[in-house]
Amino acid sequence: MDTDRQATLTAPAQAAPLCAVPRRGRPRSEAAEQAICEAVERLMTEGGSLADLTIEGIAQAAGVGKATIYRRWPNKEALLVDVLVRLEEPEPLLPGTSARDDLVVILDFMRRRGLAKRSRWVLRVVLDQMHSMPALKEVYYEQVVLRRRRAIHQVVARGVAAGEFRADLEVELLAEMLIGPMLLRSVLWDDSPLDDPELPATIVDSLLDGLRGPAHSAGTV
Repeated sequence: MDTDRQATLTAPAQAAPLCAVPRRGRPRSEAAEQAICEAVERLMTEGGSLADLTIEGIAQAAGVGKATIYRRWPNKEALLVDVLVRLEEPEPLLPGTSARDDLVVILDFMRRRGLAKRSRWVLRVVLDQMHSMPALKEVYYEQVVLRRRRAIHQVVARGVAAGEFRADLEVELLAEMLIGPMLLRSVLWDDSPLDDPELPATIVDSLLDGLRGPAHSAGTV
């Protein structure tokens, strides 16, 4: 793992969000950007679909010119991904105190995101409709999903290196085992309870009883 990146994940004062939308080099007007994103959400609330949205329609609803949108986003897919990220739960800062603590924060983010999807109609519709738009789904996967996936893998790899987790399993498999229960509840099983704020710690600590490395085994100082 890159030393600078590891320091970012481990030092609380420098911790980075689990996922952040890449900043663009050109200075941007927050007011115009806010108006554009709110226009997309308003159009969806009024019964529109992602497939029917156009740059022209969004610009008209936001009261800006098409050029204003294109200065900020290269295409409709990039704009919609940014709007979707804004609709989701804020991405957390990882404390960096231990891999266990970081994973609890990550799972709590997934829990809150699942609750938001259940309670916010627009968010649910956007996430559901995204799957019927391959270009949008690809951009979201590359800019958001892969970023979150890498962050989780880095946390788990750090846990293996520190002896918090077993070293005889692949990092990817360990990550899937650790986030799988929350992923099922927050994405696939909509009737599973997510209200308990202690659920992330319960999941992580229960799994770690069987995944701990030798440095953290029972009776080891």
